[in-house]
Amino acid sequence: MEAQEWYLEYEIHKNRPGLLGDISSLLGMLGINIITINGVDNMRRGMLLLVHNPEQVERLKTILDTMDNITITKMRKPKLRDRLAVRHGRYIQRDADDKKTFRFVRDELGLLVDFMAELFKVDGHKLIGIRGMPRVGKTESIVAASVCANKRWVFVSSTLLRQTIRNQLADDEYSNDHVFLVDGIVSLKRSSEKHWQLIREVMRLPATKIVEHPDIFVRESEYKMEDFDYIIELRDEPDQEITYDLVETNVTTFDFE
Repeated sequence: MEAQEWYLEYEIHKNRPGLLGDISSLLGMLGINIITINGVDNMRRGMLLLVHNPEQVERLKTILDTMDNITITKMRKPKLRDRLAVRHGRYIQRDADDKKTFRFVRDELGLLVDFMAELFKVDGHKLIGIRGMPRVGKTESIVAASVCANKRWVFVSSTLLRQTIRNQLADDEYSNDHVFLVDGIVSLKRSSEKHWQLIREVMRLPATKIVEHPDIFVRESEYKMEDFDYIIELRDEPDQEITYDLVETNVTTFDFE
């Protein structure tokens, strides 16, 4: 039987000496290999495991349930959030009501870049929105994630170096393997119908599209928030309010074909 990866996470009630050693020994006796291990919260530990037989998982869970010092919080096939939690030692914050919204602060840029890179690696249509105040690191994180995913990025509209508004793309830029970046404020405030024709062409490509300021983007366009597969929020501090009044009044433009 082909080996499978499983994710085990447990909460520690009493972190006595030798606890991790006991669990590691148990895994060894059951023939389960540890791929990666890390703390994922103050009193939680996560493990990526390599399992050769599903029965091993049931035996492991039965034995761990008898241990007074820990409580199993997750035992499942690993999701993207699980892999990143073990890799970075913290969980991505997810909105409790809107499951497609993920929250980051500036000191988590490494985690954000890793998260987006994993999304970019998946082929096919994907529409991602990213919210955040100016100079918080949105565009830079997108570019870094594209590099990590070995993808070429294409600016349709942007403010990274100067105001960029594209009305057409070069033939080699129409690729499903590219990441297309759109700044919702620039496209809405300083664009022409030709620019929106280009956006519609890009949106039809089975590729990754990422829109900065998605709330502004959908305000006067035919696109809706329901069209987005993921929404990412990036803040300087956890309690920072994301507003658009200052951003919208400071838009200037240098149009080019």
